Amino acid sequence: MQIEKNELTVEMLENEYWWGGSIDKGTENPFSSTSVYEEDLSITGGNQTMPLYISNKGRYIHCDNLYRVKIENGKITINCEGEIICEQAGSTLRDAYMAAKEKYFPFDGKHLPEEFFKTAQYNTWMEFTYDPTQEGVLEYAQAIVDNGFAPGILIIDEGWQRNYGDWTFDKTKFPDAKKMIDELHQMGFVVMLWVAPYVVSSGRSFVCNSFDCFCHGNKKFLAIDDEWNSTALVQWWNGYSAILDFTKESDAEFLENQLNALMREYGVDGFKFDGGALNSYSNNSIVNGKLPPEKTPTDLNIAWNEFARKFKYHECKNTWNGGGKNAIHRLQDKSHSWDDNGINTFIPHTTLIGLIGHPFICPDMIGGGTWSHTVDESFVVDEELFVRMAQASVFCPMMQFSWAPWRVLSKENLERVKNAALLHCKMADTICKLVAESEISGEPIIRCMEYEYPNCGYETIKDQFMFGSDILVAPVVKKGAVTKEVTFPKGQWADENGKVYEGGKTITVDAPLDTLPWFKKI
Repeated sequence: MQIEKNELTVEMLENEYWWGGSIDKGTENPFSSTSVYEEDLSITGGNQTMPLYISNKGRYIHCDNLYRVKIENGKITINCEGEIICEQAGSTLRDAYMAAKEKYFPFDGKHLPEEFFKTAQYNTWMEFTYDPTQEGVLEYAQAIVDNGFAPGILIIDEGWQRNYGDWTFDKTKFPDAKKMIDELHQMGFVVMLWVAPYVVSSGRSFVCNSFDCFCHGNKKFLAIDDEWNSTALVQWWNGYSAILDFTKESDAEFLENQLNALMREYGVDGFKFDGGALNSYSNNSIVNGKLPPEKTPTDLNIAWNEFARKFKYHECKNTWNGGGKNAIHRLQDKSHSWDDNGINTFIPHTTLIGLIGHPFICPDMIGGGTWSHTVDESFVVDEELFVRMAQASVFCPMMQFSWAPWRVLSKENLERVKNAALLHCKMADTICKLVAESEISGEPIIRCMEYEYPNCGYETIKDQFMFGSDILVAPVVKKGAVTKEVTFPKGQWADENGKVYEGGKTITVDAPLDTLPWFKKI
């Protein structure tokens, strides 16, 4: 075992590959002796980031604070204000993961609602962006049912509230929100609302003079900057706002009261917790000073995500060191593209996130969740891509629609997408079983080939994955492809029609647009 302070350089072994760090760099994983990569994760972070790297040779590197990483010439160098450890835990990737998990992020066993996993989820974002309405949400929900999709989690995304920091329905958009939610419940939906920890100065919850304070009754709220002893203003994607500090009991109690009121008065079931990323709490984002020295971005981000886990129905998106905390996570926003942060990232990101301790994940919205597509007048939906993204989501713990498939697809492609959603429903018992096992064991649900079949030469396979131990999934992720090369481990594998393939070889299988190649081990 090697232990050093502040900097540690680890020389890679022959044929050693490493996975870890930030999910946003999933396509660059695994790192090898030929990799060249450098990043200051104390500044950039990622949607989910862990201070952890694990190797196919049974080694792991762990540090206990924000860090900088450099990979070059077959060496990994970590700089960190704290302890850095490289440990030999066994001889496989699974050995390294399980040992690091047990020591640094043992799973808490918290049970997650099965409603997340049994059917597809639906989100209003790509249909309405910032302007959802009561009428529009009800029409969207009714169309889901009318078009043969199973109702499930329905998230009313950003734009439902009067203002950021004002957690009440905008009555011009939602004149009778309780009636709307009652109707959604009657249709079979579980209703969640988008929330973020930002408070704009024009909102009724920001009561101040020249940003001197934020008060509710006699309590001061919000992160306070150290230089001026006043409310910290941070830059985020919608401008400049104050931000709640969940290390303070008063802030947590304040927002909890607002959210509980929405549940009590309107029947809201839960919340999508957006924002609050590491960089939101960083001094780089504060425009009027800096945080007090006792307030670290890591502590503030962790507190925000711990607050989210108080609610039975929740979704988290931006976490630092969140491994082992049973929570619903969604990957970063994807583009509507084949090779530019689009479907090409799906498998590398979903396999990597499990290897850093986040097994309960939802890929981004089918078709992509980048809102800029909705304001580009020249944008045209690539129907083939949409179908393939739906198929690639089937064997995830969760799959989520936002674009209305019945609006953007032909009749034939709508049927293909609906079949993907129905297959997810058909696999619900298997999905829920794997989720229940992972809640205790912490093992990834979506597994890279190397994790399940070590020392077989599968380290760099990034276009297929294992769903648990018995199901091999090989989504088509190349435009125009109607076949798929599948690497079958030793043994026998049957497709959904019963055709058996002998393992230990790579075979080209048919994969027309209506087919998702997947195989069950016999």
